[in-house]
Amino acid sequence: MANDSFNITAYLKRINYQGSLDVSFATLRGLHIAHVTNIPFENIDVYLGRPIKLDRKSLFNKLVVNKRGGYCFEMNGLFSIALKELGFTVRDLLARGTIDGVNYMSRTHQVLVIEIGDQRYMADVGFGNEGIMEPLLLEEKLEQEQFGNTYRFVKSEKYGYILQKKTGNEFRPLYAFTLEECCPDDFLMSNHYTSTYPDSFFRMVRVCTMPTTDGRITLFENELKILANGKLTQRTIKDEEDFRQVLKDCFNIDPDAVSRK
Repeated sequence: MANDSFNITAYLKRINYQGSLDVSFATLRGLHIAHVTNIPFENIDVYLGRPIKLDRKSLFNKLVVNKRGGYCFEMNGLFSIALKELGFTVRDLLARGTIDGVNYMSRTHQVLVIEIGDQRYMADVGFGNEGIMEPLLLEEKLEQEQFGNTYRFVKSEKYGYILQKKTGNEFRPLYAFTLEECCPDDFLMSNHYTSTYPDSFFRMVRVCTMPTTDGRITLFENELKILANGKLTQRTIKDEEDFRQVLKDCFNIDPDAVSRK
């Protein structure tokens, strides 16, 4: 596919990244943090019933040129393209979400596994509220702390690697995945289901969230929550104009770009 549909320099500017570009963990970590703290996770187009396109040109135009955010297929799709442009070996995978750790959903979440030397890392810039901020070494039972949160992987014979997040003294499962690489059409099918099925979570509520180095900013329906240094402030969005202003002030999203189809 032609490279002129994606400009790596423009992408790096979009995420305010000025670090190293060699194929190393330091570069991967820096890019991951820069992406999640500069491009918000948001599902506004899905909520409005607009088609979600996953080709290189569409992802680049929406998230880079128009400075929008996106949900998992868009966020991790764009990140995968950028990493491959820089020479990283990337495996695109699909994961199953879970709430109770017993029942797992269909494979409707995209994650990435990156090989650097003899190590493998999982990257995920598109999970939203409880998502990781930097890559995780794909090693079973190793507790990995980042920005005040602790994660680990455990193995399941049925579901493969299960990502868990520590809450209090317990680890709670978030999603599971195997290392079976998926084809582009697999993502098209999962994205179509997630963005069009009437009972899909993303069709029913509008969400915009982005982590910061000391907390997180989340807009869920008409509630804005800002967590900073352990202090939570929140307020209710008054009207659509207030909603547009929050997009601009809190997430650096041009509300006019959201209004355009």
